[in-house]
Amino acid sequence: MIHGFTKVKNIYIICGRTDMRKGIDGLASLVQENFKLDPYSEAVFLFSGWKRDRYKCLYFDGDGFALLYKRLDQGRLQWPKDEEQVRNLTQQELRWLLEGLSLSQPKAIQKSKKSVF
Repeated sequence: MIHGFTKVKNIYIICGRTDMRKGIDGLASLVQENFKLDPYSEAVFLFSGWKRDRYKCLYFDGDGFALLYKRLDQGRLQWPKDEEQVRNLTQQELRWLLEGLSLSQPKAIQKSKKSVF
């Protein structure tokens, strides 16, 4: 199953290091118990291991869980290190992360929060 996550309401990154031996049940339990989030919600949950050269993506599509596992051939992800934190990402931040960039891009043009007109 290939799924584009552009329409998913929330994209959560589980910061820090996750034991990548965990499967669907272990990751769903981690989301529920440690971060008090609902793994059955309209959300994607991202996890990375010690080496930061691989990640897992957990998603409930209405009738079951999908688990995507990717190992990079070259390079490493710039995964946030705070073990106790979960972050809600924008689509742009997700692209940056999966392209090996930092979540904070100081030179990127930021969207304005105020309307001029």
